[in-house]
Amino acid sequence: MVARIYQPAKNAMQSGRGNSDHWLMDFEASAAKRVEPLMGWTSASDMKNNEVRLKFDSREAAIAFAEKHGIDYQLIPPTPKRRRIRTYSDNFRSDRTMPWTH
Repeated sequence: MVARIYQPAKNAMQSGRGNSDHWLMDFEASAAKRVEPLMGWTSASDMKNNEVRLKFDSREAAIAFAEKHGIDYQLIPPTPKRRRIRTYSDNFRSDRTMPWTH
């Protein structure tokens, strides 16, 4: 049983960075999912597959929890957040690659 510890990225519906400062611990699947042939539902025999997700305030708290309970973990570092600063006046610059028109 291997766990992934990571900081989630903001989803497409978020414009700001709020509620993205926590860390998550997910467990990798130990068995493949199977499809029920009549209705087409997917199921798994392992409950930790996608049903258990733990939330922590910091990376150190998640690592301490995994080590305390003897869980092998894989730490995925957060991707650096790039910010492109744009101003309204950039729309009217003379050296634009595409001319501004109505």
